[in-house]
Amino acid sequence: MTAVAEAVADDAGDLTGPESRFRTRLYENSVCVARDFPVAEISAHLTDPTSVVWLDLCRPTAGDFEMVDTQFGLHELAIEDALQESQRPKLDRYATHLFISAYAVKIESAGIRLRTSEIAVFLTDQALITVRKDEGFDMAPVLARWDSSADLASHGVAFLLHGLLDHIVDGHFRAVEQLDEGIERLEELLFGERRAQIQAVQRRSFELRRDLVVLRRVVLPMREVLNSLLRRDLHVVDEVMTPYYQDVYDHVLRVTEWTESLRDLVATTVETNLTIQANQMNLIMKKVTSWAAIIAVPTAVTGFYGQNLPYPGFGSQWGVLASTALIAALSAGLYGVFKRKDWL
Repeated sequence: MTAVAEAVADDAGDLTGPESRFRTRLYENSVCVARDFPVAEISAHLTDPTSVVWLDLCRPTAGDFEMVDTQFGLHELAIEDALQESQRPKLDRYATHLFISAYAVKIESAGIRLRTSEIAVFLTDQALITVRKDEGFDMAPVLARWDSSADLASHGVAFLLHGLLDHIVDGHFRAVEQLDEGIERLEELLFGERRAQIQAVQRRSFELRRDLVVLRRVVLPMREVLNSLLRRDLHVVDEVMTPYYQDVYDHVLRVTEWTESLRDLVATTVETNLTIQANQMNLIMKKVTSWAAIIAVPTAVTGFYGQNLPYPGFGSQWGVLASTALIAALSAGLYGVFKRKDWL
């Protein structure tokens, strides 16, 4: 046993267990026979060609990967990608294993912000290694899927990987559904005339567009990942598991198409909002212009009678009455004309 493996064995009590950064499972003959065993025992378990191991790491360090590397011989570039954040969803092929990068997503309770959790996956013939870069991704639902589909455990790592990817894509599906509901609520506010409603439409439109951009960035590359896994030359998915992976691939396509349609819908909502605001501004300008024209009548008449020159009715009572009647008649006439043209 190497010095690193001995260190792992000595610290096994600290590195395994429900609350630790390492979690393990062992499947033999399609049955889960061990859970949360020390990482140092993985090599011994893999001597049996029918054994399949799952290893989960949460927020791993470079030292943690040195421990794991002694068991699996992972490629240094794959380890580098697993340690670094903000990787693009992808599938990389190496001599002894595959490396998959993906993102789980969820909408916060407020329903206005999309959160992503990055996960890296190493796939060998007998092992599935999941690397969670934060605690936002909960493995409990994935474990529940594995336990509820124990009849497929005979298909090894393909079975484990399917449960993981199916859970991730289902999360994408739930997120796009919630965003769709958010757009429907936005449409209800679209024709509101109150200032608070107008501001809510503008703010939520921006938030929805931002979330859809993020969702598209993590969903769109998943088509390539699933499509690559279904290739026969990788020898990952057998004939029995192919329909299950095809189902996940179909879900990815639906989420992708739904996301694209929602992006168009949000863009249309923003354009409609701008059009409504422009129409309201035109209406206001018509009203202001109409009232300005009405007010110009008494201004013109009183300005005429305010001349320092003699005019008909100058210095007499009937002149005041005539000017007042003229103001009232012209103002009423203009009001009637503007009202009939729907300017007021």
